[in-house]
Amino acid sequence: MALQQIHIGLDDTDSPKQGCTTHIAALLVEKLLKLGAQFIDYPNLVRLNPNVPWKTRGNGALCLRIKCNENIFDKIKETVIATVEEHADFDYKGTDPGIVFFKRAKIPLELQNFARNAITGIVNMKTAVKLLKRFKAEALGFKGGRGIIGGLAAIGEPLKGDHTFEIIAYRSPENYGSERKIDKSSVIVMDKATAPYTFNNLDPETGRILITPRGPDPILLGIRGESPEIVKKAFEMVKPLEPVERWVIFRTNHGTDAHLKRVKQLNQVKPYHPIVARGTVASNPRIIPGRHVILSIEDESARVDCAAYEPTGFLRKVASKLVVGDYVEIYGGVRCPSQNTSLTVNLEKLRLLKLAPEIVYLNPFCPKCGKRLKSMGKGKGFRCEKCNSRFPKIGKVAIKIKREVKKGLYITSPRSQRHLTKPFVRYGMEKRRAQFGKLIDEWHFP
Repeated sequence: MALQQIHIGLDDTDSPKQGCTTHIAALLVEKLLKLGAQFIDYPNLVRLNPNVPWKTRGNGALCLRIKCNENIFDKIKETVIATVEEHADFDYKGTDPGIVFFKRAKIPLELQNFARNAITGIVNMKTAVKLLKRFKAEALGFKGGRGIIGGLAAIGEPLKGDHTFEIIAYRSPENYGSERKIDKSSVIVMDKATAPYTFNNLDPETGRILITPRGPDPILLGIRGESPEIVKKAFEMVKPLEPVERWVIFRTNHGTDAHLKRVKQLNQVKPYHPIVARGTVASNPRIIPGRHVILSIEDESARVDCAAYEPTGFLRKVASKLVVGDYVEIYGGVRCPSQNTSLTVNLEKLRLLKLAPEIVYLNPFCPKCGKRLKSMGKGKGFRCEKCNSRFPKIGKVAIKIKREVKKGLYITSPRSQRHLTKPFVRYGMEKRRAQFGKLIDEWHFP
């Protein structure tokens, strides 16, 4: 009997209080293998647009791509549904789980476009339902069923281009909600040994460990890198100080900038969209309470505000040193205007393309004795305190000072980088195409 290829999409099962869709996927890896399914790819962890207001905690959707005999498909469906029903947080108001089953070897272009729009913009249930019907996919939604959108998007993103890998280890249930226990010194050793092929293990400014989340979810740690082999090697170097229930290697769009979409003019900037745009700094940066930096950029079409928040670290410092006339490229998510704020791009990156001259105006020196002159009042000229000379007709002198910033790319500090933000270390490591083939031995436990 020929094997049937099936793509299983999952989304929106977790809440800020508990749960994790990747954990459900990890449980399903073990269960589906026991049923006789064969995985044709690592579980795909697809991060969707991080700016949508109804997102889950990390806005990550999952796809399991398998082959199986047709006679076990019903059992696989029952297992997936039962696992979601057991582990999703149905009590949380904003959790609307969805499951999609798609039986095809190739992903249609229409589904790939839907996934791209879900990563870079906004999609709706109406479009998802049309695609489900057109391609005869099966879907099950719980409560509002919004997770169907993410599940279908995860199926539609086969990660053929740039991608990375993440190994995620999970905690024993009795430790949920407590502080994660790992040997921090082992993380430092691992980071040095696997650089530059793993990324965002530590924050260099604060020394904070970044592989452990802080919420009540089941994840103990996650290590991201360029290949399944390197993330597994890195995991083997880290020393957990609590039991590990299971672990799985995922293939993902983490660290790829997959969410960012270029707009040609600033009047095309729309709320909730992640964008790349260019403009000229139109107002000197100002610091607001919380040490956040706000500035404006403009082009011939529009003017928008940009915000570099305090946790962005070095990016905030650079933003504070921009001056009117600097030409920049901005990267970030667009925040919807409110009663007190205008449309604002929350900066993830900033590329300084052209520096404007920074001019300061100083009192001139005395032509007679060389001492710096004192002003006699607005429009009244200057006088010298040393030789008592007066110069009513001379003005201040324009001095061009050396800028404290240079042209180049500036990225928010690792501690505040979003899942999708491409870090410095990945520039030049982008993958042009995926190498589909045999999975490495022992890519999951159990």
